[in-house]
Amino acid sequence: MKKLKLLFTISLAVIVALIIVVSDGINNRIAAQSEYAGRTLVMVTSADYPPYEFRDTAAGNEIIGFDIDIANYIAQELGFELKIQDTDFSGIIPALQSQRADFAMAGMTPTEERRQNVDFSDIYYAAKNTIVALQGSNLEEPEDLAGKRVGVQLGSIQETTAREFENVTIVPLNRTGEIIQEVKARRVDAAIIEDTIATGFVANNPDLEFNTIEAGEGGSAIAFPRGSPLVADFNRVLQQMQSSGEIDRLINKWFGGEPETTANANDGFSFAQIAPSIPFILRGILVTLQFTALSAFFGFIWGTILSLFKISTFKPLVWFATAYTSIFRGTPLLLQIALVYYATPQITGYNIPALLAGVITFTLNSGAYISETIRGGILAVDKGQREAALSLGVPYRPMMLDIILPQAIKNILPALVNESIALLKDSALVSTIGVADLLRRAQIVGAERYIYFEPLIVAGVIYYLMVMSLTWGGYALERRLQRSS
Repeated sequence: MKKLKLLFTISLAVIVALIIVVSDGINNRIAAQSEYAGRTLVMVTSADYPPYEFRDTAAGNEIIGFDIDIANYIAQELGFELKIQDTDFSGIIPALQSQRADFAMAGMTPTEERRQNVDFSDIYYAAKNTIVALQGSNLEEPEDLAGKRVGVQLGSIQETTAREFENVTIVPLNRTGEIIQEVKARRVDAAIIEDTIATGFVANNPDLEFNTIEAGEGGSAIAFPRGSPLVADFNRVLQQMQSSGEIDRLINKWFGGEPETTANANDGFSFAQIAPSIPFILRGILVTLQFTALSAFFGFIWGTILSLFKISTFKPLVWFATAYTSIFRGTPLLLQIALVYYATPQITGYNIPALLAGVITFTLNSGAYISETIRGGILAVDKGQREAALSLGVPYRPMMLDIILPQAIKNILPALVNESIALLKDSALVSTIGVADLLRRAQIVGAERYIYFEPLIVAGVIYYLMVMSLTWGGYALERRLQRSS
């Protein structure tokens, strides 16, 4: 009888303990969900790195992958809405520093250098680096790379790893697909790429091989802005995923099977590989044209104002316009885009959209060039026109709007068309800040399909057709103006 009482007491204590533990877990989860309820957290990534994150271009524009599944699981556990923002890998840490994003997942390794700028979660997946080279290159160990040119992704752990090798020339590039193409073109001798990524590229490019660097083990972690309060909660969910086997299930889902083969080294160009994704590329035309039209319209207005400043008799306006033109013509357009996109949130607190940042930058930049063109056109109008208008008592503003500017624009129309063409082509630079324009979509397809040339050729043909259409339209308008004169 005493044994039964003792057994009952022990069982009751165990049940009570289990109830307390489960209740604490449930209460913690409820508390966490209530803390994040109604919040939307922005995750920044670089969706050109399958199978970690990439776009399913055949089915639509959705970003999928190993990291995305983990992020969605964490969002479900903590109760927040997840918004994914796509950008270049080199722009991820600046996005966190400028508070454009709450966290980042992009197969990123927490190096000491990165820890000085952002905080990291626990490592959720460990991977190894590989040496990717042409078949028969016999580049199997880091020592074999001495005296070689080695391609790496800019700002990646592979770049840090490669810099530790002796007598190696590092060639940093923005995207993994570009690095692979450099290897195939023999402009670099090898590339340092993570094993899970190298497997897909080698499977689709039989002229390549890869060898694992046994000593170069790394791992992926979630990055946060410095001092972020999210780290502890995210670590708790990651530990839960590890203990429950959810991480292992996702690893098997994304890394367990054989990579899908879409290319053959002997096929040459095979556009059938990207046929299902061509509609995805074509949708970038609207974004490119929208961006170009807005930039050209506002750039023309701003350029006209600057040109009037330059011919003004009020010296401060002349000095301002001259200095402005000097700055925007003397600095790279890509630098201007990065400054407007990343510096605006830090300076003003306004999280400027990528497309708006691009339009503002191109407006300010093209205005500097157009102002010189319009100024030259105004000065080319015969002085007698101005003198006649003044003698008739025509005020300055109507004289410029109704007499001088129409003649000036007619004279400089070819130059304005040429500037519009340059603007259309340069619009591809907005792909560096994540705008899904024509070029960005072509690069996304290339990353998803483990190929390079075919999607870029499709994009090139589309750009050429758009430029030719703009050129013919300019010729037609020029002939019409000539007939009306």
